[in-house]
Amino acid sequence: MASPALPALALVLNAFVWGVSWWPFRRLHEQGLHPLWATALVYLVSLALLLAVKPHAWRGLARHPLLWLLMASAGLTNVGFNWAVTVGDVVRVVLLFYLMPAWTVLLAWPLLGEKPTAVSLLRLALAMAGVVIVLETPGSPWPVPESVADWLALAGGFSFALTNIVLRKLQGIEAAPRVLAMFTGGAVLATAAGLLGMSLGSVPPLPAPDAAWAGVGLALSLGFLASNVALQYGASRMHAHAAALIMLSEVVFASLSAVALGAAQMNLRTWVGGALILAAAVWSAWPAASPAPPPGDGAQ
Repeated sequence: MASPALPALALVLNAFVWGVSWWPFRRLHEQGLHPLWATALVYLVSLALLLAVKPHAWRGLARHPLLWLLMASAGLTNVGFNWAVTVGDVVRVVLLFYLMPAWTVLLAWPLLGEKPTAVSLLRLALAMAGVVIVLETPGSPWPVPESVADWLALAGGFSFALTNIVLRKLQGIEAAPRVLAMFTGGAVLATAAGLLGMSLGSVPPLPAPDAAWAGVGLALSLGFLASNVALQYGASRMHAHAAALIMLSEVVFASLSAVALGAAQMNLRTWVGGALILAAAVWSAWPAASPAPPPGDGAQ
């Protein structure tokens, strides 16, 4: 009989992989592989492995058109997050990305018919107050995103919220087509963004295969694949609020590793703003009067 702690440990593993993924992405970037190409290659490997195990998973795309929206939202999530943590301050990026519960309040009304309550609007205000504090800098009169990484983190968090909502609408279908859509989205959207960026001169071409970055890329692919399996295992065996709280440990893993390795700067503004954003996220994940169903399987 499986230990009841295993689902929680599986979710911690998922959060750990995502929390420290900035480091291999930066190593690949230093070796000439832009994060867009790295993301595309990571998901191409994962997609190939998935199709080797579940060769008929693609048939679900024809039966469930909403999977195409999942493909797009998951792809944009990965493009935004992976690119942002590669080029930006890791802690700042992760905090802005975890505005996801705030975006969910806004998206759930038109897409799920869930009208915002007074409590959800208060959580939204709390998160936005945190963002204002994080974004406000001494040299800027307005608390607005000041870098490409800021915009990418915000866009990635918005896309992540949309991904979770689409997964809720698709929770009645089998896992393989959902995972296939998310892996395909990561590969296709990253490739498309890379080609567009290359045509504009802002993204370097894909470098020739080299053992120096191929090994790191393969390890990263396997890590993401393992984290996805762990997420499916853990999330399907725990209540949604408990899973969401555990997954917030990604912020801890990212912050500790980034500060230890010099990839982030922690000042009072970041501490205070981050505390408000995380408080809103924890509040949104706290048990309600009636437990919500487990979240859908998938990955970031």
